[in-house]
Amino acid sequence: MSITFRKSFRVLPGVRVHINGRKWSITVGGRRGHHTIDSDGRRSSSLNLPGSIHVRRDHHRH
Repeated sequence: MSITFRKSFRVLPGVRVHINGRKWSITVGGRRGHHTIDSDGRRSSSLNLPGSIHVRRDHHRH
């Protein structure tokens, strides 16, 4: 079993920073949807609609 490090904290309302052993990411948004970008340049967007509809889109750096 390996030991991992992960920390997440809020810097402003609606803005969170996530840090683990190798990279970091910033998430902006709330319950209805959010946008995330990480230290590798990957971006993702998520949207929660009423009911059980959840839409996610990943944007990869070329």
